[in-house]
Amino acid sequence: MFASRRVRLANRVFATINVTGATRANDLTIGPRGVTQPTELQGSNGTVSAEEVVLAIRPNTCFVTVMLANNETGILQPVAAIGALLEGVNAQRKKVGLPEVLFHTDAAQALGKVPVNVDDLKVDYLSIAGHKFYGPRTGALYSRASKPLYPLLFGAGQERGLRPGTPNTCMIAGVGTAAMLVAKSLDTYHELMKDARDYLEEKLKEAFGSLVSFNHRKGALCLPNTCSVSFTGMKGPEILAKAKYVLASTGAACHHSAA
Repeated sequence: MFASRRVRLANRVFATINVTGATRANDLTIGPRGVTQPTELQGSNGTVSAEEVVLAIRPNTCFVTVMLANNETGILQPVAAIGALLEGVNAQRKKVGLPEVLFHTDAAQALGKVPVNVDDLKVDYLSIAGHKFYGPRTGALYSRASKPLYPLLFGAGQERGLRPGTPNTCMIAGVGTAAMLVAKSLDTYHELMKDARDYLEEKLKEAFGSLVSFNHRKGALCLPNTCSVSFTGMKGPEILAKAKYVLASTGAACHHSAA
C-alpha cells in the first residue's frame, strides 16, 4: 500500500532513490565518502539468497549484516544458511591472508516468535530489543567471545570496559527474564499466533476477495504473528476507521505518523 505510494511520489519528483528512514539516509551520505562501501541485495520474494550474499563479498568486505525477521512483512531471512556459507568463505580468506568477514543479525523481531540460537544461526553478533518480547524497553547485543567488540563511549570501566556508566541492573535482569520466559513457551505461543494469523487472512479473503493481497510472498518463510496486507483501490486510514474491533496500523511503529 505504502510502497506503491512511495514509488509514485518518487516518479513525480524525478527521484531515483526514495529515502524513508534515518538509517538509510546515513548510508547514502557515508557511502560516497569512502568510509564504507555498502552492498545491497534484493530478492523478488522479499528475501535475500544466501548464495547471492556470498557472491557479493569482495576482498575488502569485512562485515555482513542481515535482518533475521522483517517487522513489517514478517519475512524470515536465511541467516543460518548465510552463516554456514560464510564459514567456508572465511576459511578460504584465511589461506590467502584476507581478514575474516564478521556476521551480524538483527533478531529483535524474531525472538519469542521463532527459535533464535546464535550457534544454529552461525552469527558472530546478534542484537535484540526487550520490548519486542514483553520485556523492558532496552536493547542487548550478543558478541561471540572470540570476535572483536570495541566501545563507542569512553570514560570508565563499567560493563567490561565497553560502556561507561552505572549498569541498568533492573533493565538487564528484565530482558534476561523475558527472554527466558518466551523461550520456554515458544512452541505453544507459535501455534497460537499462527492459527490467529491464518484465521485473519482467511476472513480477509472472504470479505475482500481479489481486492486483498498479502505481502509475504509465496515461497518465503514468515513470522507466525505478522500479517502484512494491501487492499487494491482502498486507503488504509479509511479502512482502519471502520475496523472498530481490530488493532492495526498503516505502517511500522517506528514511523510515528503511521502507527
